Parts: sequence; C-alpha cells; structure tokens
Amino acid sequence: MGAFGAHLLRSVLPLQAMAIFETAVRYQLIHALALAACGALIAIFPASARRLSWAGTFYVAGIVLFSGSLYGLSMSDLRVLGLLTPLGGLCWIAAWALLAAAFWRPRNGGGG
Repeated sequence: MGAFGAHLLRSVLPLQAMAIFETAVRYQLIHALALAACGALIAIFPASARRLSWAGTFYVAGIVLFSGSLYGLSMSDLRVLGLLTPLGGLCWIAAWALLAAAFWRPRNGGGG
C-alpha cells in the first residue's frame, strides 16, 4: 500500500488525504509485523498458542478496520468510514493485551 500511495496516489490525492493514507500505511506495517511475530511465537511457545492466535485475529481485524477505513476515507468522501477507525484501534488494544497475557505468569505467594 505504501508503494501504491507513493507512486500512484501522491499526484492525485490532496495533501490532507495523503496524510491520512500514510497514517494507515504506517499502522498497517507496525501491526503486520506484530502479526508475524505472533506466528513465530506460536512455534516457539506452543503453550501460549491460544492467546497468540487470538492476538493475531485481533491484529488482522484492527488492520482491516483501522487501516482499511483510513484507506477508504482518504480516497473517497464517505466520512462514515471514520466510525470504523476507533473500532480498529480497540481491536489492536485487545491484541496487544492478549500478546502480553500470553506471557504473563502470576507470581506465587511464596517468599522464595
């Protein structure tokens, strides 16, 4: 999407729309890397596979809702798409929480 925006859209979209598009690309890249990390971590830590799989699901949902809505918003006049953006952000919060929960272990009450 970054190459598409840089090569095809830069001359077509207004500056504000291009900024929205670039935000979508940046967040998609960050969360695609997190999604790939989930896949790698499942192979290394199979005991955490369930939470990591759910984290991956929420990363994908966040990419579709957050970045997808911003892509649509930047290339159209459908302002209603902006309502989906925060839902994508909530999906990412859930994904990061699940990623952390996959490795959180409660301390036992013993003193050592």
